[in-house]
Amino acid sequence: MSSRSIFPLSLIALAAAAGAQTAQTEQLPAVSVTGRSSSAPVTVGSFGDTPNVRLPLQALRVDAERFKELGSAGLAALPQLDASISDSYNAMGYWASLKVRGFDVDLRNNLRRDGLPVNGETGYDLFNKAAVEVLKGASGLQAGVSSPAGLINLITKRPDAKRLDLSLGWEQGGSWSAAIDWADRSTEFGWRLNASSQRLDPWLKGARGKRQGLALAADWRLGASTLLDAEVELTHQSQPTQAGYSLLGNRLPAPTEFDLRRNLNSAAWGLPVVFDNRFASLRLNQRLSAGWTLALQAGLQRSTTDDRMVFPYGCSAEDVYDRYCSDGSFDLYDFRSENEGRDTDSLRATLEGRVGEHRLRAELLSSRFTASFQRQAYNWAGTGSVFGGGSTQAAPDLTDENTNRRERTQEIGLSDQLQLGDLELFAGVRLSRVQRATVRTDGSRAIEYSRRFATPWLGASWQLAPELRLYVSTGQGLETEVAPNRSAWVNRGEALVLKSRQHEIGLKAGSQTVDWSIASFEVTRPAWSDVAVPSALGQVRRQADGNARHRGLELQADLKWSGGGLLGSAMWLQARREKGQDSSLNGKRPVNVPAQQVRLQVRQGLLGGLQASASLVHEGRRAVLPDNGIELSGWTRLDTALRWDVASGSQLWRWRLGVDNVFDKKAWKESPLQFGHVYLYPLAPRTARLSLDLAL
Repeated sequence: MSSRSIFPLSLIALAAAAGAQTAQTEQLPAVSVTGRSSSAPVTVGSFGDTPNVRLPLQALRVDAERFKELGSAGLAALPQLDASISDSYNAMGYWASLKVRGFDVDLRNNLRRDGLPVNGETGYDLFNKAAVEVLKGASGLQAGVSSPAGLINLITKRPDAKRLDLSLGWEQGGSWSAAIDWADRSTEFGWRLNASSQRLDPWLKGARGKRQGLALAADWRLGASTLLDAEVELTHQSQPTQAGYSLLGNRLPAPTEFDLRRNLNSAAWGLPVVFDNRFASLRLNQRLSAGWTLALQAGLQRSTTDDRMVFPYGCSAEDVYDRYCSDGSFDLYDFRSENEGRDTDSLRATLEGRVGEHRLRAELLSSRFTASFQRQAYNWAGTGSVFGGGSTQAAPDLTDENTNRRERTQEIGLSDQLQLGDLELFAGVRLSRVQRATVRTDGSRAIEYSRRFATPWLGASWQLAPELRLYVSTGQGLETEVAPNRSAWVNRGEALVLKSRQHEIGLKAGSQTVDWSIASFEVTRPAWSDVAVPSALGQVRRQADGNARHRGLELQADLKWSGGGLLGSAMWLQARREKGQDSSLNGKRPVNVPAQQVRLQVRQGLLGGLQASASLVHEGRRAVLPDNGIELSGWTRLDTALRWDVASGSQLWRWRLGVDNVFDKKAWKESPLQFGHVYLYPLAPRTARLSLDLAL
């Protein structure tokens, strides 16, 4: 197997071999669809297997079946599932960028895989993921350095009882997929193989690509109290990325003015973005005496990226560089940063058990991250237009230096969970030491620093009734920012520590028929900016500059009835800039953050194993510019789907037919301010999809 790609998988041959072993399956596989389960634990919450309904925080677990319903294989689908999550420069063919409660998910610090840190600046396939967890809000107890968006945790599939599941999928435009999930278990040994191959030919023109994955997990029961498990995953993705539209001069264009299926990143000399990933982990779980448990875990990530794009940016003809020209033209740049290496290694040990009414947990985590880059190209390559035309020529010379990074983190997490009748108390603290260093690829602008800090967390939950709890919590998060090591900064190389704070109060309820919650939160995060130094002409100081304060109300509900249910969430968010030196921006909403969001899905079983569902996605207005002078209008999209289960002997055939954006709504779905430039991304047009899952 080449280190730069994964060979096409012969799934049909593999399925035939597996089918010979599973043809005598005696029992119809049980397949269920669930929304949010109040009884399921959220492992990323640092309180072990405590059910979600008892935790004094808001968290979400999305099982693999829910992603299959969407016909989606990536993290970019999360904004469709929960109202607290939104897009943030979520371009097709690139890594997923998200916001939670209006704050950006830090792709370097807010992503976990089975609880271990991983880097999010790459493509993630969910073909071998059992679930995705989202912890909302400040997460200093769970991660020493992270943005107040919370944490996203990917849970890999582990060995199961004997099973063989085959999947085929098609999407309008020409995309195809095939996958296999094959597992078996003896008394002491279990294994699970997942493989996937996809041809990507989406609605966006000029975005053809491929995605492939192979994963193997195994576990050994070394005794009644000892379990050792290991897994390895290889993925490859190659696809041209999507370029955004923009303001035309001072005007917000209507999406109906363009052929939105045309990709502005479509020059004949353009190259795809390529992601190659290797993951591996080893975990030992040991039950000790007196109800204590010890877990030892090691993991690695080896990620290689070719980041390439025919990049539209600014308008030199009108001397503006944060938008396109008034007539729709723009400058094009040949951007290439190839052979980017991002490596993460981590070791983790957890010990938990009971002392009287206290449930105690201790965690040691050591991780190391290295980013090794080459020189990059970022050269003017001609012009283009949102209406078509233009003149371009490749300019691949490596004229720009890149920045290499090294980071080492050691963390100690301690938590205590105390039950006092109907009152449950939660307390914890994480002690962290972070060492970071950066240097340009030519050896210049070297910066190195080390910091120690503590991030405490407190919470309480009262059982008001058998199925109703009131909770409160308060916690902290921490981020760092460094002044560039350049002559224009008087504090060059200085590290800024930005500590965010969160307060939350809510109600949770869970039963066999309905799970619901309501939460009110306030998150305050320090902001920073480069402020001119009056005594030093032309120089600036990077410093803390006011706050971003986000106050919000979240509603979640999962109502179940015989044959159907209603799954919904909503968030109202008041996000504002406060106490900044530029008074004209105080009281303004942040860019690309919707004021309100709603997600609803209703499903109902019909006759003969047929189920119908309809999903509504609504997002409110978004600010396009920091001064809020231009806004995107709110929009609402409707998706529909049919699922048909057919039992044939010991087999289950599950057909899915879906139509997204049924009424072909035209709207700008988001407006990220990225690299100092305003971009506009449209809603995907009406798209049909069909899939078949076969459980043998």
